[in-house]
Amino acid sequence: MSLIMLMIVVINMATASAPVSQMHIKPGGCHQLRPGVTEIPSNISTNTRCLKVMQTQIRVIPRGAFTSLQHLRKLTILQNDILESISAFAFANLSRLTDIVISENAALERIEAFAFSDLPELTEIIIEKSKHLSYIHPDAFGNITKLQRLSISNTRLRIFPNFSKIRSTVDDFLFELQENSHIERVPANAFRGLCSQAISDIRLTRNGIKEVASDAFNGTRMHKLFLRGNKRLTHINPNAFVGSSELVVLDVSQTTVSSLPNSILGGLRKLFAESTSQLKKLPSLRLFTKLHQADLTYQSHCCAFQNIHRNRSKWNILCSNPKAQDDLGFYREHCSNITSITCSPTPDAFNPCEDIMSAIPLRVLIWIISILALLGNAVVLLVLLGSRSKLTVPRFLMCHLAFADLCMGIYLVVIATVDMLTRGRYYNNAIDWQMGLGCSAAGFFTVFASELSVFTLTAITLERWHTITHALRLDRKLRLRHASIVMTAGWIFSSVAALLPTVGVSSYSK
Repeated sequence: MSLIMLMIVVINMATASAPVSQMHIKPGGCHQLRPGVTEIPSNISTNTRCLKVMQTQIRVIPRGAFTSLQHLRKLTILQNDILESISAFAFANLSRLTDIVISENAALERIEAFAFSDLPELTEIIIEKSKHLSYIHPDAFGNITKLQRLSISNTRLRIFPNFSKIRSTVDDFLFELQENSHIERVPANAFRGLCSQAISDIRLTRNGIKEVASDAFNGTRMHKLFLRGNKRLTHINPNAFVGSSELVVLDVSQTTVSSLPNSILGGLRKLFAESTSQLKKLPSLRLFTKLHQADLTYQSHCCAFQNIHRNRSKWNILCSNPKAQDDLGFYREHCSNITSITCSPTPDAFNPCEDIMSAIPLRVLIWIISILALLGNAVVLLVLLGSRSKLTVPRFLMCHLAFADLCMGIYLVVIATVDMLTRGRYYNNAIDWQMGLGCSAAGFFTVFASELSVFTLTAITLERWHTITHALRLDRKLRLRHASIVMTAGWIFSSVAALLPTVGVSSYSK
C-alpha cells in the first residue's frame, strides 16, 4: 500500500514540474503543444515519438527546432494561422523521423533550403492546404533515400519544385502534386533524381498545367501517370516521355489535349481519356500493342478498336501456325496484338460504327419519305400562298404546318445524304460530323420543325373547336390577327427550344 502511495506522489510531482502551458499528451500517446505558444519549447521530453505543433502562435519554425528529439518518428504541423516560414535545416538531426505532415497553415509562404535534407528514415512528406505557400527552395529536398510518398497539394506554388536531389531508393514510390492551380508547366527532367526505382504513381491532377515540356519524364521509371483534371492542358510535347520507361497507365481525362505522344503507346495497358473533347483523333491503333482497357470520350474511337480487333482476329488460324513467325513482317502486322480490348463508351443506336442506318429498308424508306415531305409540303405552300382568294385563318395555319413539315423533310435529306457518304466507315467521320456545322444545322431543323409542327397542330385543333363551338356567334370569330399572334408565339417557342443546345442545354450530337 505504501509503495502505491509513493508512486502516486512521484507521478503528481512529475506532472507538476511539466510545463503545463506548453504541452500536453493526447490520448494515443502523441504530444501536442498547447495552443497559443509562440515558440518551440526546449524542454520537450527527448523520448517523444509523436509531436503535434497545432494551433500555435509560432511565426517561424527555426533551424534545428527539434534537434533534441532524437526518438521523434512522426511530426505534424497543423492549423497554425500565423506560421509564415519553415527555416533551413528546420528538421535537422531527426535521424528516426518517418512522417512529416504540414497541413492547413493558412499563412505559410516559404519553405527554405535543406528543410527536408539528410533524413535517413523519412518515408512520407505531406504538404497540403496551405493556400499561401508560394515558394519552396530548389534545395529544400535532398538525400531522403527511404522516402516512399511525397504529396504537395492545394498550395499557391507557381514553379514546379525541384525534386532532383531526393534520390529515393525504395520501390513503389508515390508522388502527388495536386490542386495547385498556379503551376502551369511540367519542365524538362522534372522527376529525374526523384527515385532510382520504379515510381508506382505520379499524380499531377487538377492543377493549372498548360504544357508538359520536352523530356519532362526523362530518366523516370513510372507505372502510372495521372494528368486528370488539368482543364487548361493543351499540349504534351511529343518528346515528353523520351528517356522514360515502364508506363502502363495513362490518364488524360478532363483535359484539352488534342494528341498523344507516340513514344509511350506501345507499353500502355490502360488509357483514360474521358471528357477530353479535343482528342478527336487517336494515333495509329497499331501502336497500342498491349492495350487492354480504354475509357474514352467518343464512341467512334471504340469503333476503331473493335474494327482493328475484328480484322486481326481473322488471322487467328494463320497466326497459330508455327511457321507464321518465319515471316516477321506478317507476324508483327497481324499477330502481335490479338488481344481483347475493353473500350467505353460503347457504340449505340445514336452512335453506330459502320452506318447511321444499317438496315437497307430503312435507307430506302428515309429517301422516299424525305422526298415526299419536300415535294408535298412545297406544293401545299405554293397552292395556299399562290391562291388569289382571301387568306383565311385555317389556310394561314396550314401554311405554318406545311413549312414545319418541310423543315423536317430537309432534316431527313441531310441524314440520308450523310449516311450515303459515310456508308461502311461512319466511325471515321463521326466526330467531324457530330462536332461540325452540319450536325448543328440538322439538329436545329429537326427540333424547330418538331416543336413548330406540334404547336401548329394544337393551334389548328383549338381553332376548329372554337369555330364549331361558336358557329353562330360572329362576334366570337377568330380573326387572322389573333392567329398571327398565336403563331408568332409558336415560332418564338420553337426557335428558343431549337437553340438551347447552343448554350449548353442538351446537345445536337447526342
